[in-house]
Amino acid sequence: MQTIRKVLNSSVVLAADEHGTEFVVLGKGIGYGRKPGEEVVQDGANQVFVSLPKGDQRNLEDLLTQIPGEYIELTRAIVARAEAGGLDLDPHIYLALTDHLHFAVERHRKGLATVNRLAWEVRTIYPKQYEIGLTAVSMLNTRTGVELPEQEAANIAFHLVNADTGNAGVDSMRIVQLVSQVATVVTHSTGRQLHNNELHGARFVAHLQYFARRFFDGKLATSADDFLFNSLSERYPAAVSAAERVRAFVRQEYEQELPNEEIAFLALHIARVSTD
Repeated sequence: MQTIRKVLNSSVVLAADEHGTEFVVLGKGIGYGRKPGEEVVQDGANQVFVSLPKGDQRNLEDLLTQIPGEYIELTRAIVARAEAGGLDLDPHIYLALTDHLHFAVERHRKGLATVNRLAWEVRTIYPKQYEIGLTAVSMLNTRTGVELPEQEAANIAFHLVNADTGNAGVDSMRIVQLVSQVATVVTHSTGRQLHNNELHGARFVAHLQYFARRFFDGKLATSADDFLFNSLSERYPAAVSAAERVRAFVRQEYEQELPNEEIAFLALHIARVSTD
């Protein structure tokens, strides 16, 4: 049996089981008219039981005293949609995303524009999370009466990526930033705007995503000889020149040297996207 310890708002109560283990219960109307000591009315289809670390629990309590309960309801709906789509999310998402949704709406109401210059890369690298983000933006706009731009979907997608337990240890922001930086260098070097070609641009960004993962994991591709690099230098000199600019950029910004094998693979993809 679960009993209510504290009513946080009409949609959230702090409860405990017979062993004294505390958890947060989310459910529309679950706290309405209820008092501490009463039994939690079970409604499995519309309730979520969340075990949060003490720090997150306290922060959620503080947050819910400052913002309307509809935001935790929105987060619950977004998380449910994400989990139905196969994502396994850390409970911290209930705190982080609720706070973000409220902040996004308040910022918009104050006339502060939402700008996410990584939106295209996020959409390409994390399409499932981005699609959920689009749905979330639509829900947010409908329930709050604002008109948040589509770019906000990328911000929400980042929260889903970072909370996905399947991405544990992966710094999604660093990966997306490196992908964006390399894509910008290539665009300036070749004069080809990757964003204008969805299919070929997406293929190229997919390669950059795997490159970024190898880069941050310290698992860059190397070879005992430079046959591929030398061959491409003769056949696609412009593509290799663009890839060399990426090498110079990474050397300057990250103080790491990219091996010829990585430059060769990058040049191959640059040649492909440049001729398509």
